[in-house]
Amino acid sequence: METHLHRITINPLISHGKPTIRNKRYPVEAILEYLAGGDTVEDLLAEFEDLEREDILACLQYALLSVRAKNLPTTMA
Repeated sequence: METHLHRITINPLISHGKPTIRNKRYPVEAILEYLAGGDTVEDLLAEFEDLEREDILACLQYALLSVRAKNLPTTMA
């Protein structure tokens, strides 16, 4: 699997140290909320012109790894 995680940064001076995209003020959490709310990758790229497709993929990959690290189930029973 290709990794895009290098695009996720944690800087205490940006967004209170929450994970963001490339030291920009786009919290990973916010991008994931847009996606969960029904926005598509294309919607986000049109809305936030300085983001790239790989940034969105990095957010998804970060979320997946976070879930795995917490040993939460990835499917509903």
